Amino acid sequence: MPEIELGAGTIHYEDTGGSGPVVLLLHGLVHDATVWRKVVADLRRDHRCIAPTLPYGAHRIPMRRDVPLTPDTVNALVVELMERLDLRDVTLVESDCGRAQTVAARHPERLARLVLISCEAFDNYPPGAAGKMISLVCKVPGGIALMARVLGLTALRRLPIGIGALVKHPVPDEIVDGWLRPLRADKAIREDFRRYNAGVRRTELLEAAGELPSFDRPALVVWAADDRMMPREHGRRLAELLPRGRLLEIEDSRTLVAEDQPEKLTAALRSFVGEAAGDRP
Repeated sequence: MPEIELGAGTIHYEDTGGSGPVVLLLHGLVHDATVWRKVVADLRRDHRCIAPTLPYGAHRIPMRRDVPLTPDTVNALVVELMERLDLRDVTLVESDCGRAQTVAARHPERLARLVLISCEAFDNYPPGAAGKMISLVCKVPGGIALMARVLGLTALRRLPIGIGALVKHPVPDEIVDGWLRPLRADKAIREDFRRYNAGVRRTELLEAAGELPSFDRPALVVWAADDRMMPREHGRRLAELLPRGRLLEIEDSRTLVAEDQPEKLTAALRSFVGEAAGDRP
């Protein structure tokens, strides 16, 4: 993967290139850009897909210690990435985390469309039992290293407080190993993870919700019907907040729809991006 140095540090990203519509794909906590691998494999035929690995614990290069690392820092990093790569008319897609809500509301200049997929929203932040467990673990000395070791045990990966909280269908072991390796092997990455979680502002996504009605471009909210972490009604509420929003629920999936139902998600993205700007749902 190429890498780019941004204000908060250096990140890796996948860029399929090409002249098709630009789709910027953002992942969630404790996984990386590989969560989009099945979606990108299809979309890349006629779209330019860009998937950065954000500093959420599965990144390989520690962030700068002299720069705060918080969700607000990641919001700024996403905006800076679009500027540095000169991306325009972007379809911004995010799963699991909630940064795209703030980016869309406050920095819509380079965006053509927004897609929110089973993500943190409103007061569900940190989300669900697993999110609250992570928040607690980050406050305990040695807690992050222990969490990474426990999640790395193959026999425990289906537990509802681990990877099993995010998916209905098993993620290949080599993919999960790649997600967890930086946290298990690098003290500096564990410190980044602690700093990020310590910097969570509980009101961040409530503030974003209050500003989302200003995003007047097409928006698609995709929600997993069997999600255990993100309340089903939050999908409907987000779609109603967005002036040009619509809701699509996908069955037989939990939070990581790109893992559980990649074909259905890819078809929805392709159809949505392919609509003319003035099309009505």
